Amino acid sequence: QVQLVESGGGLVQPGGSLRLSCAASGNIFSTNFMGWYRQAPGKQRESVASITSGGTTNYAESVKGRFTISRDNAKNTVYLQMNSLKPEDTAVYYCYYRRLVTFSWGQGTQVTVSS
Repeated sequence: QVQLVESGGGLVQPGGSLRLSCAASGNIFSTNFMGWYRQAPGKQRESVASITSGGTTNYAESVKGRFTISRDNAKNTVYLQMNSLKPEDTAVYYCYYRRLVTFSWGQGTQVTVSS
């Protein structure tokens, strides 16, 4: 069992920045994936970014060049630095931990980009 606690969401103007954090605790394996999905109202949940325990990253095309995912393995924490935010980035952002085919999810944090 893995527990995830997210923080860092909020309201920001277009062009602004936010940094999301997600701390994992519990039965953590050294080899794993962590990352972020998001879900906007009326839309399906979509993958935003992921990072392996070795540091390999993957991004959705819509956020490449604007978002950066990173992690601190010693703290079992993953971060999502979001720059040049757009109104279409508005969504609930969910952190996840994946080991093989098993996912654990955070509770979600709201990100709203609006003037």
